[in-house]
This record gives sequence, C-alpha cells and structure tokens, in this order.
Amino acid sequence: MSDFDYSHLDGKLLQLLLAILEAQSITGAAQRLGVTQSAVSHLLGKLRQITGDPLFVKCGRGIVPTARAEALALHARLLLDDMRRFAAGDEFHPATLHTTFSIAANDFQRDLLLPPLLQRLRRQAPGVRLRVLPSDVPRAEMLREGDCQLVISPRPPDASDILHKRLFEDDYRVFYDAAVREAPLRLADYQAAEHVSVLYNPRRMLDVDQQLAARGIERRFAVTVPSFAGIPAFLQGSDMLATLPGLLARSLMQGFAHCPLPARVGRMPMYMIWHLKHRHDPAHSWLRGELEQVVAEVLADSQQA
Repeated sequence: MSDFDYSHLDGKLLQLLLAILEAQSITGAAQRLGVTQSAVSHLLGKLRQITGDPLFVKCGRGIVPTARAEALALHARLLLDDMRRFAAGDEFHPATLHTTFSIAANDFQRDLLLPPLLQRLRRQAPGVRLRVLPSDVPRAEMLREGDCQLVISPRPPDASDILHKRLFEDDYRVFYDAAVREAPLRLADYQAAEHVSVLYNPRRMLDVDQQLAARGIERRFAVTVPSFAGIPAFLQGSDMLATLPGLLARSLMQGFAHCPLPARVGRMPMYMIWHLKHRHDPAHSWLRGELEQVVAEVLADSQQA
C-alpha cells in the first residue's frame, strides 16, 4: 500500500489515467490531453506513487493496463462526474435542457413506453430529443461507454457498477386469430397447435419459451422471427398461436384475441437500467422519474381496459 499523500490526487491525474487507458499508449494520451509525452510520463509516475501500482506495463510495442488500473478507471469516471456536478451546482430546470437521451429498448418496450415518454418530457423540456437503440442482449459496456444513458429490459446485466429498478411485471397471454380458430383453453390444445415466437440473436429465446421448455412442455414452432414486430403478419389468417407479454395487446397485437396461458409460468419483469455514474445526475434522475410516471399511466389504462 502506498503512503503517498492522497490529497495530491486531482482531476488532471484522473483524466490522465483514462486517456492512457483509452489510447493504450503514452504518445496517444499526450495527443488527447494536448501535452508533451514527458509531461504524461511525469504525471504517470506521480499516479503510480499514489496508487502503489505500475498501472500500465509493456506488452510488445505498446502498453496494457494492470487489473488495478482497470478497476481504478471506473472510480476515476465517477469522481470526474462528481467534480463536474460540483462545479455546475445542483439547480436543474427542465425547460432549459437541450440534450438527446439515448435509450435502448426492443420493439415491445419502445412502442409501449417511449412515445408517451417523449410527449411527457417535451411538455416540460421542448429541447429534449430521444435516440432509440435496439437493446438486444443488454451489455454493461453499453452504459459504461456512453452508448446509451438508459436501457429497458427484463434482463439487467450482472455488474457491480450497473443499477436497475423494476418498472412493472406482466403476465404472458396466448394470442390468436379469432376468425380462424378458438382459444386453446386446455394444455393439450395448446401443444397440438403450431406456434410463432421470437428468437433473438445469438439464439436467445423468450423467457416464457425457456420456462415452458424447462417444464417439458413441447411445442412445434412453425416460424421464429427476430423481434415482436414480425409476429402479426404470420399470425393473421393462420391457426397458429403466439405466447407473448399481455401488454402487447395495447399496441402491436391489437386486433388479435388472447387468452390465459394454459400452463403455469412466472410473470415477466421489466427494469430500467443505468450506470452508477448517473446516480446523482439531476437530468437523468428526472428522466427516470418521468419514465416511472409513464409506466404508472400505462398500467392504469390497462387495468381499465
């Protein structure tokens, strides 16, 4: 452990650590920071004394970070964010906000929540815009590297620097074309039918499909599509079944009949997920709060329907 006075640590040293980590070279870090290579080397020596770790070691013609450097980089980003907030103050006025929030969601979450969210945000902050990204299988790197500020998904990444909060739970329903067939009220009828479902890449089934398979309930899939949006075209005019989140009846699956699933499965949870660096960001806190209000309104409307 180093006995160096930690009060010598400042924002420039934190920026240095991140610059070297991202550039993977002293020269690249110097260019990013607009200083000389000797200045970077001098400051790196100071940072090594503070941390008691070499931080970067030679590998071939370049350098690679130590495990300690990678761990410290997370703390460095958080500390720099805190410094920016310290300098900016705590006042937050949505009406003066001009920014783009990047939110990752699949087509179910997108169509259900994001249009009313944008309407709600822009009533208070006309300068706000949304950039919607596909969530796929959410990765912690999406949030760490700033690709998006928020992810909506039933599967939060397992990482210590990723935070999440449950937005709602939904029951699975069996959708079908009532002009072609009747509801499959018995498990035998359900299994006798052909099915259409979603199969994400790389070969990730819906949670409900995994649960049914684990229970030994076999089904015949006539078609699988990469997103919920592909299901209505195949279901329309056919005698196939689609087992999906019930809230889809409000949007994508309007016009289709639906009934309870004739087998016991768990409910589908839905989370909003964000990086630890946004924990005290007033704009991000406002965004999360507005999303929770949208969810409350959507669920209230669904109960009345």
